[in-house]
Parts: sequence; C-alpha cells; structure tokens
Amino acid sequence: MNKPTIVNCPTCETKVEWTDAFPFRPFCSDRCKQIDFGDWATERFSIAGEPCLDPEKLGEDA
Repeated sequence: MNKPTIVNCPTCETKVEWTDAFPFRPFCSDRCKQIDFGDWATERFSIAGEPCLDPEKLGEDA
C-alpha cells in the first residue's frame, strides 16, 4: 500500500497526513484553520496586485 502524502500545516508547520483521519487538512486542527481564516479576513494575508473588481460598481444592478 502507498504511504499517504505528508504536508506541513500552513499555520504551525505540524506534519499532517493527507487522509480522512485529518478532516482539517492541510491544517492540523480547527484552531489552525481558524487562525489562517482570521489572517485573511483582517487582510494580514493578501494577494499582491490590483483588484479585479471595481469597488464603486459593486452592488450596482447589471
């Protein structure tokens, strides 16, 4: 049988098997998943570049 793929948790670097035994993969736990989500929500993490959407046009009817 093949060995499962091992990845590092993006938050704490704990090794995580990419199997159903780790339901929060690639995170090691729900806590690490929530920390990562919080970093995106507070814009601590972001993707460089110009926005694809014009904020002034958001909410306008097409």
